[in-house]
Amino acid sequence: MFDGQPKGLYALALANTGERFGYYTMLAVFTLFLMDNFGWSQGVAGVWYAVFLALVYFLPLVGGIVADKIGFGKCVTTGIIVMFLGYLLLSIPAGSGIVAVGIMALALLMVCVGTSLFKGNLQVMVGNLYDDPKLESKRDSAFSIFYMAINIGALFAPSAAVEIMRYVEANFGVSRADAYHYAFGVACLSLILSIIIYYAFRGTFKHADYNSKSEAANTAAHAPELSPRETKDRVVALCLVFAVVIFFWMAFHQNGSTLTFFAKEYTDTVATGVGSMMFDVWNLVAVILIVYALFALFQSKTGKGKLVSAVVFLASLAFLGYKYTTLPASTPLDAPIFQQFNPCFVVGLTPVSMAIFAALAKRGKEPSAPRKIGLGMLVAACGFIIMTVGSIGLTSGETVSPNWLVSTYLVLTFAELLLSPMGISFVSKVAPPKMKGMMMGGWFVATAVGNLLVSIPALLWGNVPLVVVWGVLVVLCLVSALFIFSIMKRLEKVC
Repeated sequence: MFDGQPKGLYALALANTGERFGYYTMLAVFTLFLMDNFGWSQGVAGVWYAVFLALVYFLPLVGGIVADKIGFGKCVTTGIIVMFLGYLLLSIPAGSGIVAVGIMALALLMVCVGTSLFKGNLQVMVGNLYDDPKLESKRDSAFSIFYMAINIGALFAPSAAVEIMRYVEANFGVSRADAYHYAFGVACLSLILSIIIYYAFRGTFKHADYNSKSEAANTAAHAPELSPRETKDRVVALCLVFAVVIFFWMAFHQNGSTLTFFAKEYTDTVATGVGSMMFDVWNLVAVILIVYALFALFQSKTGKGKLVSAVVFLASLAFLGYKYTTLPASTPLDAPIFQQFNPCFVVGLTPVSMAIFAALAKRGKEPSAPRKIGLGMLVAACGFIIMTVGSIGLTSGETVSPNWLVSTYLVLTFAELLLSPMGISFVSKVAPPKMKGMMMGGWFVATAVGNLLVSIPALLWGNVPLVVVWGVLVVLCLVSALFIFSIMKRLEKVC
């Protein structure tokens, strides 16, 4: 999994981890902040959430075009600075009037612009690390590792947001509405950490910034030449994949919209017994360590490696045993806490998925990246089928077990692992060399359109039965899967 990967991958991944921790800390409570601070309805909050996400993922197209001209590294640095200023504005309590709305809108726009310069271009540099033919075979696994690092940051974000808010409310006499701003302030600190990591280890990935002055001539000399027809075929194939990706992100990003509404309105507010252990993020970390320790135990080639793995495995088991003996009578469940499960599952299941695909690759049966995307859409449909079943006959005021939501997040994570890191890897591999920034931006534009469509289920919320809300998402995922499988030969031709 980690063998043979260049050091630059880990430096870029860690820099992204810090940025994503701040972003997801803010995002975990964003819709709830809009409702509690401004008194807005779920529909209005959902529209703001969708528009924000759309801009976050649309503007990287512009950022990619700029980076193709001035350099990826310059854009990444500028992006971090602009994002920092945006989060700083969000962390300032400004009340609930029109001025506060204006300040929030400006702050969100700055976060969007900063992300546009940072996110896609950092991933382009990751892909550039693997343009060396000796490393090309490790490209998919590299993006899986990179994606896992993103989710390590996201894993702790919901718990951080909830705990910070609880602390300031209890100890500083801060109102619920103002407590959100302290959670937003965490993003500022995480960005400082990101920029430190980025510059401290820049030497390990500087060569991947092809548009820097020191590398421009070398890139021009070695970039593979494509015919106009080959370039067109690649761009068309990517655009077709982008069209499918739209509906995946529309479904997946319900985690901050309708799935959060469901957690708040229709899910039990307390957990008891052994089931409550999964709502403690440190218990989830222990489970993740057990998974990685087991993999390392069987894959390690040295006695020392096996010993360390065994110690980590036993220590994690002991920790979980201790936590079980000290369980409280009940554990309160805040709606944002459910968002920790997706990144937890991503981090925990990444080595599993990589092992499965590695085994299939050895047998010559590994699915292509487009085929994985199609399978991901089918799995995503299954996730919302679970929500449909759990919502049958459910009326206002009734609640169900949190296991329905947790199960949905688990299935959606399987879908995400099939689609997102593989899709990004596909873009970095297939994009014409002189259009890498633009095409990576195109991936995010598709994500942006999907995020804009996130608002549709939110607008349906409360106006139609819950099964209809989830049913719409099931149908869209199934239709998208059917479409990508119908054009599979065309997509696999350019792989």
